[in-house]
Amino acid sequence: VQLQASGGGLVHPGGFLRLSCTASAHTFQVNNMGWYRQAPGKQRELVASIWKDGKNTYYAGSVKGRFTISRDSAKNSVSLQMNSLKPEDTAVYYCNVHPPRAPYWGQGTQVTVSS
Repeated sequence: VQLQASGGGLVHPGGFLRLSCTASAHTFQVNNMGWYRQAPGKQRELVASIWKDGKNTYYAGSVKGRFTISRDSAKNSVSLQMNSLKPEDTAVYYCNVHPPRAPYWGQGTQVTVSS
């Protein structure tokens, strides 16, 4: 049941990346979805979440205005568009349902923002 995030990489400050995550149809349809990240030496934190109807979203203050979460019902996928990336955005990014549940944690995808 692990959810696998993809799309990470190395990018310069000010650059952009788009992360994606695909879930089973049932998981996707009945759950709110979220993107989380964990930087070295820090606790995992919620970055953004989106309600299952797609009408409501939440963003952490540190990413508001730069990141956009979206969901595609036809593909059972959730994406995170990350613009104006900063070095402090460097972390492993995970997708999960929201609130998160242990069985859904996957390997995550590494995002490194560095010049």
